[in-house]
Amino acid sequence: MHDVLTIVLAGGKGSRLEPLTRDRAKPAVPFGGNYRIIDFALSNCLNSGFRKILLLTQYKAMSLDRHINLGWRPYFCRELGEFIDVVPPQQRIDDNWYQGTADAVYQNIYSLEKERPRYVVVLAGDHIYKMNYQKMVQQHIQLNADLTIGALQVDRDSARQFGVMQVNEHDRIIGFEEKPDEPQTIPGQNECLASMGIYVFSAHFLFDQLCKDATRQNSDHDFGKNIIPSIIGTHQVYAYPFTDMHSGARAYWRDVGTIDAYFEANMGLVDVEPQLNLYDTDWPIRTHQPNLPAPKFVFGSGDTDGDRVGRAMDSIACQGTIVSGGTVQRSILGPSVRVNSYSQVSESILFERVQVGRYAKIRRAIIDKGVQIPPHFEIGYDLELDRSRGFTISENGVVVIAKGDVMTSPVQVASEAT
Repeated sequence: MHDVLTIVLAGGKGSRLEPLTRDRAKPAVPFGGNYRIIDFALSNCLNSGFRKILLLTQYKAMSLDRHINLGWRPYFCRELGEFIDVVPPQQRIDDNWYQGTADAVYQNIYSLEKERPRYVVVLAGDHIYKMNYQKMVQQHIQLNADLTIGALQVDRDSARQFGVMQVNEHDRIIGFEEKPDEPQTIPGQNECLASMGIYVFSAHFLFDQLCKDATRQNSDHDFGKNIIPSIIGTHQVYAYPFTDMHSGARAYWRDVGTIDAYFEANMGLVDVEPQLNLYDTDWPIRTHQPNLPAPKFVFGSGDTDGDRVGRAMDSIACQGTIVSGGTVQRSILGPSVRVNSYSQVSESILFERVQVGRYAKIRRAIIDKGVQIPPHFEIGYDLELDRSRGFTISENGVVVIAKGDVMTSPVQVASEAT
């Protein structure tokens, strides 16, 4: 794997995740309490033995850059030829921002050629899954392929959001359509074979295709739309079926590109037996671990007031969190969250340093970093009221409160009115 260079595309706007992406890139959005979305792709790289990584950023990259510096650089030794470099648009080739996935790689072709790799792995940095990329590279080498594409079976309706492939009995790709209106299903099934946006290229082949595509004026300069369809009939292009590393069954993969998809993926983590196991010591998911004390739950059954009990059920509580006499159910509490007495939090995601005031009630909500919920405040119980306050409401009724939103306690409002 020493001859493999990995490109992680982490420059998307993530507009469908607003307001969570108002101040940060989509790969930098917190997930599962202490993690960021980018941590899953990077953990896959590290666990697969890939130690030469270029992370291509574009929009609102400061939070992502800080996270990489704090949490990821210690794992790589430059003296041994290992690195993880954050590469913003350098406009070496022209004055444009990245026009598509292929253009993002092409504009950094100088950095790629400088490393002289034999194989280049291209990944998206905004999906949640665990995958051993090394096995995919090994198949690529064994088949003497020019390009290998990670493949996932999805239902026909979902396939409209992906590149859809048709393969022969040897997994060689014989057809490819990017986001088709009428996806072609796998013969005899009602599912489609979708591209995961994970590519293994033979390096010289990739460089040639990028240079050719750059000269095409009518091209979107995108792997799925342009480069892949143009090489299907003339080169060795194969699919790599993505299956669970342990069982061989269909593997866990989530595109958390919308508020509802993001919410459901997080809520799946608090199940008794979650599909995504974050406690798998054979395939650890790494991140920046802040220097904070362990979570704390105060006021037990011995308190004089029987309702003032700090407890959390079917929940995740990160370091630095204090549940002080409140009740938390099926929720994820990020680092240094404070849940005060008599408050209730259910089916919610609280980012770092959220403060929940006394007697507040929160249901089916995502609350961004540093937001302070006043005493007696209710969120998620009256969606029209929440909407009138300026909060974002998803299609499935999840309330999202952005970083910096300021709320006034109902008790304070009542006293001012009198």
